[in-house]
Amino acid sequence: MTTTHRRRPELAAFLRTRRARVTPADVGMPPGFRRRTPGLRREEVAQLSGVGVTWYTWLEQGRPINASAQVLDAVARTLRLDPPEREHLYRLAEVPFEPVPERLTRSVGPEVQNIIDALDPLMAVVYSSRYDVLATNAAYRALFLVPETVRIGVPNVLWTLFTLPEEACPVVYRDRELPLMVATLRSWYGRHVGEPAWEGFISGLSEASPYFARLWASGEVIPPGPRVKTFRHEAVGELRMASQSLQIDGMPECRIVVYTPEDEEARAKVGLLRERSGRLWPMKNPAS
Repeated sequence: MTTTHRRRPELAAFLRTRRARVTPADVGMPPGFRRRTPGLRREEVAQLSGVGVTWYTWLEQGRPINASAQVLDAVARTLRLDPPEREHLYRLAEVPFEPVPERLTRSVGPEVQNIIDALDPLMAVVYSSRYDVLATNAAYRALFLVPETVRIGVPNVLWTLFTLPEEACPVVYRDRELPLMVATLRSWYGRHVGEPAWEGFISGLSEASPYFARLWASGEVIPPGPRVKTFRHEAVGELRMASQSLQIDGMPECRIVVYTPEDEEARAKVGLLRERSGRLWPMKNPAS
């Protein structure tokens, strides 16, 4: 059985179950008499979605008919689909999926904060797809909250790295690592083209950093992935750290990034930083 033939029965079953859970009262319709279906009737879904009854019936029967994004959006609104269900509908109907623009995530819940706090002495941070810093643990702050970063006061890694003087940048091999970060940013940007928050961020950083503007104009794209990076700290010198990203349920464009020492020298230096950090600046989460 081909992928298309397999998806059509799945689409039919999905639409039937979603229709069954929406009552007439949910959409402002009278219940009527002799209603045998637990939710809306097919003709009611068609009417509320502005499509033909025959067309919707064929769609729910899994027939090989074409559906546009506009029509699927109308059906999704009628059936009160949440964002994951809407995406599922698109995938089953084999229509290119465009996510609904969402407000930028600015913080994490206590459960996620407790997880990254429990990872200490490993350094952990929660990044958005734009590299906004949403939460950190004490070990991360001990390495990365150098005084220059604190004075900038911008909770975004890219903004910090591209606007700090090169000699103050905590990333060694800057010309190798920063292009990779910009290419990762572009891999997420494809989902947000035209959104004011993203366009303003890109244009603002391009204006603040000609180097970022040149890298952005290159058009390189790569997905996030594990890496070994070298950082510098004024108190202990250079540290080689391995990074690993972990997805967060319910926050699809956010990730926990954990940094672990790559060798014994780095491990010892991390220990020194943790001892010194409380005396250098308060251990306050900058995202709080």
